[in-house]
Amino acid sequence: MEIRHAEFISSHTDMRKYPVDDKPEFAFIGRSNVGKSSLINMLTKRKNLAKTSVRPGKTQTINHYLIDNKWYLVDLPGYGYASVAKATKKGWGKMIEEYVLRRENLYCLFILIDSRLSPQPIDLNFIHLVGNAGIPICLVLTKTDKITKVELQKNMERFEKKLKETWAELPVIFTTSSLKKKGRDEILHFIESAMAG
Repeated sequence: MEIRHAEFISSHTDMRKYPVDDKPEFAFIGRSNVGKSSLINMLTKRKNLAKTSVRPGKTQTINHYLIDNKWYLVDLPGYGYASVAKATKKGWGKMIEEYVLRRENLYCLFILIDSRLSPQPIDLNFIHLVGNAGIPICLVLTKTDKITKVELQKNMERFEKKLKETWAELPVIFTTSSLKKKGRDEILHFIESAMAG
């Protein structure tokens, strides 16, 4: 699949204001500063479609981007650390939960993980939470250009071992680098296949 047109549609915290749910949605989420905006820009080949920031917690709303008038790419707020008030953080939790559990046209939730880190409890907890709710997920390991192939392999094995403690079947795992455009074709092919049914 090649993305020809990517258009920002809306930015909301209220589910009632989201676009009509008549197209497939593929949502992206991860801990703050995991490289989500950079990945979205890399996938769409748009430099500033999603706003990047060195300060964690930039995304505070649920943002819908219409792709080729066929599907929505959805940018969700990060979970975990963010330099925002606790009250706002709690609101994000409820907003994310409501979207993930109640959005019927959500085809897949891509959970972004920093490839440089060993398995983090906050990531594992979130994966189990949505997995137990029956939400289709994929894992996306980001920033792979910042570690060696050997380190990446070790971290992937650690992650898979940890997941196998509770998962009978592992979700699809992509390895990506926004800098080197790695993983773009694989993720877009997965989205295309998912829509084809």
